[in-house]
Amino acid sequence: MSLADKVLAVNNDLPIRTRQPVHSGKVRSVYWLTEEDSRRLIREKGYKVAPDAPLAIMVISDRISAFDCIWHGEEGLNGVPGKGAALNAISNHWFRLFREQGLADSHILDIPHPFVWIVQKATPVKIEAICRQYITGSMWRSYEKGEREFCGIRLPEGLKKDQKLPELLMTPSTKGILKGIPGVPEADDVNITRQNIEDNFAAFNFKSQDDIARYERLLKEGFEVISQELAKIDQVFVDTKFEFGYVTDDEGNEKLIYMDEVGTPDSSRIWDGPAYREGRIVENSKEDFRQLLLKHFPDPDILLNKERMPEREALARDNALPVDVLMKISSTYVGIAEKITGRKLELSDNPKADIIAILRDDYGLVD
Repeated sequence: MSLADKVLAVNNDLPIRTRQPVHSGKVRSVYWLTEEDSRRLIREKGYKVAPDAPLAIMVISDRISAFDCIWHGEEGLNGVPGKGAALNAISNHWFRLFREQGLADSHILDIPHPFVWIVQKATPVKIEAICRQYITGSMWRSYEKGEREFCGIRLPEGLKKDQKLPELLMTPSTKGILKGIPGVPEADDVNITRQNIEDNFAAFNFKSQDDIARYERLLKEGFEVISQELAKIDQVFVDTKFEFGYVTDDEGNEKLIYMDEVGTPDSSRIWDGPAYREGRIVENSKEDFRQLLLKHFPDPDILLNKERMPEREALARDNALPVDVLMKISSTYVGIAEKITGRKLELSDNPKADIIAILRDDYGLVD
């Protein structure tokens, strides 16, 4: 079996019973279960949700996106071996710690396979909840050009690149294009202030103004839990993006939960501690792949300039990356997952066949 066969690149073609179109994102695909199957699983598996809660199967892939494009490699390698399993294993680990430490639940009800989550439907808060402990990346580039105010927070003069910030910063941005909010441009990923959120909390899908402080507390506490755990394995938690949403529990109460993934190399920057103390940055996250791409192509402005999106899409479509580039990223993802979880990552030779067998035999979701 070739390396390409072990990669789950296409994840929206599984024969899972559904009456709705499969929603396929950059990395995950979502299959909404029929009402009958949702009710049956809630009953059979004892999930602590309302008996009529809509459920979905979320299947991760090994695809890798960067600069808003999906990239592929030579020899038919359409993803990064081990990436999907690594992302899910890391998220599962943090979600479990959050629950154990009394922070909040996640949307995940069950994990039938390393690539698969069974989730309950959540109403997302329309905010990319970003937390920063160090000044780097886009924030540093803006700071270097003279910007001092970020999301309504003023930074002091004299900060150096990759320095630890005086305090943990929450720098939220919009999730999707939000229309008709005073002072908020109608574009994706626009920085917003706390005042923007307070003045228009319902437009961001918050149920009450009190929930703004609750989301901030869950963001800060979640960040601190991950940061402290990573410090134990001498890794630095630099910055991250969380997502939140609302679900209804089995007693009919609406509650704020963590959604999507948390603390992964896709959604966070993680630096190697020993290297950082020596004044070097060694990335244990997708940032390593972004830097590789910036060095790989002769005109990095194509990747950094949003106005050159058609050229960027052509670059990703027409250039198969060397296999060793994708294998380097594989070893970064698998390595950090094994460090965080303290377990060897079990990788399947044929993940798609395994997923179908489990969902058919143990969950009755494949005809």
